[in-house]
This record gives sequence, C-alpha cells and structure tokens, in this order.
Amino acid sequence: MKKILIWGTGAVCSELLENGLNGEITGFIESSCKEQKEYNGIPVYGIDNLPPEYDRIVIANTYTGEIYDICTEKGLDLNKIIFLYPVKKKAGCTDKDEIREILGEANYTGYCARNGIRENTFFERDKRAYEALNTRKSFAIEERSLWPIITDKYAKAGTIHNYFRQDLWAARLIHKSGVRQHFDIGSRIDGFIAHLLAMEIEVTLIDIREFPGEVEHLNTIVDDATLLNRIEDGSIESMSALCSLEHFGLGRYGDPIDPEACFLCFTQIRKKLKPGGNLYVSVPVGRERVEFNAHRVFAASTIVEAFGELKLAEYSCTADGQMEYHVDIHKYDDDPHNGEYRYGLFHFIKE
Repeated sequence: MKKILIWGTGAVCSELLENGLNGEITGFIESSCKEQKEYNGIPVYGIDNLPPEYDRIVIANTYTGEIYDICTEKGLDLNKIIFLYPVKKKAGCTDKDEIREILGEANYTGYCARNGIRENTFFERDKRAYEALNTRKSFAIEERSLWPIITDKYAKAGTIHNYFRQDLWAARLIHKSGVRQHFDIGSRIDGFIAHLLAMEIEVTLIDIREFPGEVEHLNTIVDDATLLNRIEDGSIESMSALCSLEHFGLGRYGDPIDPEACFLCFTQIRKKLKPGGNLYVSVPVGRERVEFNAHRVFAASTIVEAFGELKLAEYSCTADGQMEYHVDIHKYDDDPHNGEYRYGLFHFIKE
C-alpha cells in the first residue's frame, strides 16, 4: 500500500477524503502558518519537516502555482506529486492509471474534469452504451454536439453551506417578525434577498456596486453604506447585513481604503434603527484579524460591544454547513478556523 501525503487541510482536502483514497495517509502538509499538529488524528507537517518516506504527495489545494514553486525550490521530486488542480507548467505525475488507482473513481473523475481529460472516464463508456441502445435518429449522438459533463456523477444533490444556513436563519426571523418592509446592506441577492422577495416583503438593498437588473418588490440604492446618509435616523424597523460589513474599507469592491469603515457603519446602523427595530448581522468570527483584502474576522464580543446600545437577542454560529444555536460569545475567540470559516449570526433589538 502506497504511503500518501496530502497537501492541504481545507475544503478540497475534505472532499478528497470523503470520496476515499487508495493508500495509507501518513500525514498532511500545510505550506505556511502551520497551526495544527494533527488533522483527523494524523500528523500535520510543515514543508521543511516532511517525513523521509512517502510514495506520493496529493496537492489538495487550489493554489497550485504557489505550491509548484515551493516544490521546485525545496527540490521535491515532481514525479511523486499529483496536482488535483491544473498547473500551467503541466508538472507532476502524469501516469493516468496510477493517478486513478490512488485517487479512486470519484476523485479521479473530478481530476479529469478539471484537467480536460475524457479518455477512460465513464463519459466514454456511457457514450458507447447510449449509441448501442438509441433508436431515435434525431437523438443520435453527433461529435459536433457533444457537451461533456463529468463533474456531476459523484456530486451531491446541491450544497448546504454556511451562506445557506445564515440566509435561512435571518429570513425565518424576519418572516416571524411580520414586517412588510426591510432594509439590507450588501447581502446575497440570489439567496437571502430572494427569500424575502418570495414572501412579498418590500426590500431596500444598499450596495456600492451597480445592480444587475430590476426585480419586483426590490428597491435599490447604489451608495457607500459607511455613512447611510440617504436614510433618516430612527426610521428603520428591520435591517440586515449578512457577510458584508467585514469587507468595508478594504477596497475589495471598489470602496475607499479605510480601516475604520465597518466601525463607522456600525454606528450609523444603530442610529438608523427605530426603537423596537430588529437588526440581523452575520460576520466571520474567530481569532480577530484582517485578512487583507478579503475580509476581517471578528471576535464575537467586538460585534456585541459595537452595537452596545442594542439588546442581543440571539448569537448563533454556522460552520461547515452546520448550525450551533445560542453560543457563548467568547467560545471561539481563539479559533483560527482557517479554510472554512465560522460565521457569527447576531440578532439585535433596539430598546
């Protein structure tokens, strides 16, 4: 049985393990910021202290260019390395039979899809089977009409991820409140906002970006939401900001660089709510830091203190597509939770 090292401990690695590998996994590799000694009960190594004996390294990571550079710099044998995602230099192990043997059918199918490989996949077998069985001339397979899809066979029926959980959490609370008008800052149109529109709740959505089109019951304001100048103080009964405030002031969406932008917005949100008004906020929580220019990760207590004039009605969390209700605000203060973030879900009421 071959000894396998897996480079990565995030979402790509989780999917790889769930699909199953053929070999003995003797360790995991983190290329930088190694913060855990074990993953799934197996040692985690840094690039400078790899175990001396292994047969293959599987790169379960999308940053293949950077990892390729590290491998060449450290003098690793590229013929022992399987890149799940393409490398521009076409580097790594190229023996498809061996790759298929190690990865197993499900992982190998994904590997083929990402690398544009059709040969020896189920697609070719299914194509031959269809041609042998089909009797309808108008539905005969033509090479010019091929549209190979080989990613869906082993995929699950959709995904239940953190965004799904947070959107559902907030939409349910808003529906239960009975409001007919709601304000939002930068949340997902094709998730949370769609939920509210289906309930025929009138939504005013504020975003610095241009909107893609018009939708019934959706009013839009294109503006920097840091100051909320176009909204009267004490006028809003129901408001939300799901996974948007952590981006303010980092320039990611074309907004001006301002380290205090999100905190300025927190203050304005408090002012805009009327007494009895509800606020629903979601942000990444854990060891407090900025991961420029993607987002900030907040300690939950920072958010509670920022909205100190409001009553905290609920603090829950979602991570790995699972919900954890009514969490102690300090539970995850030191949690790095790299790769797959934990979102804190805050429901405040202005008294």
